[in-house]
Amino acid sequence: MSRLRAVVAALTLGAPFAAGAADVTRVASSFEDDDPFGLFIDIGFEHTQRRTKILREQLPSQPGGTREYANVLWYAGGDSRLNLDLAVGLYRDVQLTFGLPIVIAQNESLDFVSGTTLESPSISDNCVKADGSVNGSCTTPQPLFGVPGETFRGGLGNMRFGLAWAVFNQRNDETKPTWVVGLDYEAPTAKMLDPSKVTAPDDRGDIGDRTHKYTVYTALSRRIGVADPYFRMHYTVPVRGPGFYSNCDSLNVEPQNLGYPQNCGLPEWDRKTTGIQAPHTGGVMFGSEFTVYDQPNRKMALDIRAIGNYVSEGRYYNELSGMLRKLLYTGDYAQFGGRVGLTAQLSDVLSVRGSTTFLHNTDHVLTDEQIGKDLNGNGTVDLTDNPDEINPNFDFRTDFVSRRFHAAESKTFNVQLSATFQF
Repeated sequence: MSRLRAVVAALTLGAPFAAGAADVTRVASSFEDDDPFGLFIDIGFEHTQRRTKILREQLPSQPGGTREYANVLWYAGGDSRLNLDLAVGLYRDVQLTFGLPIVIAQNESLDFVSGTTLESPSISDNCVKADGSVNGSCTTPQPLFGVPGETFRGGLGNMRFGLAWAVFNQRNDETKPTWVVGLDYEAPTAKMLDPSKVTAPDDRGDIGDRTHKYTVYTALSRRIGVADPYFRMHYTVPVRGPGFYSNCDSLNVEPQNLGYPQNCGLPEWDRKTTGIQAPHTGGVMFGSEFTVYDQPNRKMALDIRAIGNYVSEGRYYNELSGMLRKLLYTGDYAQFGGRVGLTAQLSDVLSVRGSTTFLHNTDHVLTDEQIGKDLNGNGTVDLTDNPDEINPNFDFRTDFVSRRFHAAESKTFNVQLSATFQF
């Protein structure tokens, strides 16, 4: 035992075990012997910037060659918001949370990559219509969208509710880590985002996806000397809510952005089939807080974490939706990166924190609608003999192999500043 104590002391820089919990396992607790009521109020500003290079498929330049990709566009998207969050202790180590984001500005821009050349049908000189018909002479090209282009959105976001329970709490039992399990619910309260709407700085579009989101998570932390290592994993299941958007809802867009709009409303192409299909998401993160200053009611901690997320395929608003003015079927991708943060406890009531997060998004397809489904069981989608099999969302200009768009070199950068009032 003496040898074990020596090893532990060396690993913790000689500091004793101290009860505590990292921010990811923070739970408001009430009806404690020394604290009858627990409450956290968080007020924060958050800015997220995403930059993506958009490629377009083209046929092999040599017979028998592989599919090629040409650099076409740069996408830049920015999201600035205020986050208001409240956590109330319902009982010992049980908390109820409520949150509301106020999106100040959600702006996007697209422009050509410098020196862009493209041998396949281009964005500006496009001669293919959404239904696949071709203007052979191309005397009157129909651009896919105007470049450069911008979109502007904002407004109240979706309300968030949550319930968390600290199964173990190191503060109460130093022999155990702090272990939290929870369920978060995001309600579709924001006004519906209509991608077909033309926006402007003084006429912003709405931001709601009209989707219920249920997130289950668990987190562990263990204070050991100056370090407070932690681990968290989560999974989010989306469920379409009332008034969800379908591309078939906007058939007056010119030029027509659906390949076969006449199939909208058929029994096999109802709104559930043609509407939004929000992605499932899941992820893990692990890291540690390191106490760099610790005095009564005064504390400063450095937070370093690694992050890994997965985003499934689905039909939703992506980097090209604002320009093509519709939801797009997007391939799955992963995110890898990390975060560095600093928290300063200024008093027994007030704490402030700041953090920066950087994520790399793996390459994925941005326009990948399936051409249709085999309804008569003959093993193929009949484009001429049975046109009811054609997916009304399918766009021959962008979803056809050799014309699809892909996201590459995609990076997400996030900055957060917040204040916490603890009672």
